Amino acid sequence: MFSTMLFCLCFWHLDGVFVEEVMEGDSITLNSYTEMVDDDVIQWSFGRANTLIAAINKRTDSMTVYNDVVDGRFRNRLKLDKLTGSLIITNITMEHAGRYKLQIFYLEIDYILTVYARLPVLVISSNSSNCSSSSSYCSLVCSVVNVSDVTLSWYKGNSLLSNISVSDLSISLSLPLEVEYQDKNTYSCVINNPISNQTQHLDISKLCHTCSAHLPVPVISSNSSKCSSLSYCSLVCSVVNVGNVTLSWHKGNSLLSSISVSDLSIRLSLPLEVKYHDKNTYSCVINNPISNQTQHLDISICHTCSDSVHCCGSTEAVIRLVLSALVGVATVILLVYDIRSRRAEQDQAHIHTSET
Repeated sequence: MFSTMLFCLCFWHLDGVFVEEVMEGDSITLNSYTEMVDDDVIQWSFGRANTLIAAINKRTDSMTVYNDVVDGRFRNRLKLDKLTGSLIITNITMEHAGRYKLQIFYLEIDYILTVYARLPVLVISSNSSNCSSSSSYCSLVCSVVNVSDVTLSWYKGNSLLSNISVSDLSISLSLPLEVEYQDKNTYSCVINNPISNQTQHLDISKLCHTCSAHLPVPVISSNSSKCSSLSYCSLVCSVVNVGNVTLSWHKGNSLLSSISVSDLSIRLSLPLEVKYHDKNTYSCVINNPISNQTQHLDISICHTCSDSVHCCGSTEAVIRLVLSALVGVATVILLVYDIRSRRAEQDQAHIHTSET
């Protein structure tokens, strides 16, 4: 059996190519697919130049690892299996990718080793530049940086929605997605290469904030310029710096009036007249297709014009009262002065009579 084996090895030239794949940082064993015998000599070489990197010589019972060849990239990374002659490469880097050759007499086996970089963590973010208050969709983007030989994909549940692949080194790889704000489905972004994958699940509630979340609160004010002694109060509901919205007055749950604007409007207002003693509930609502803001009317802001008239009448009465008091005081002063003047004249006349 031993002689036959030698005979076969001597007269047969066996070739083979094996493709191996490994993740950066891991270890791999390149198998010799045989067991060594007493006079075997196994040599491992690397690259196009077939640079010798490791050898076992059973005749001399020696094992050699060449640490300093090929720029020292294999230093402290190579091990040999004494029984089989298999080559073990530890803590692999991208520099270790390439062609390896095993030679045992006439037996030659080639290995093509592909090294994949560790997959980065995916980042899902809201694409705020596409934010629109007129849309019910949330714009998202899944991205990674410094990747190669990968595929980036969006999944809805287990169904593939879209993907993009890159073979060369890419500084940044991104894939957009639009989902409805109220979508209850599960979405995930997946990056993968032939031997590994990373998954990031989408949390819609955290990332998708509607543009309409910034809708202003409507302001209700009394339109004093239309003050009237009639029994109606003139009001106006207004908002500023809005676009793609509708402004409405509601009486209870019933729509009274509305006005819409599509382009950006510096100011949007809507008038309303109600009776001063109206007991119904009124509200002003601003909304777009996915959000709204409501301001309820406090009827107490309505002051009748007659209130102002009464106010002015009271003021006039006070002024008249003050004037009357002043006139009264002046009259008393004049009366006292007149009395004193007459007494002075009488006293003067009496003195004149006495002298005569």
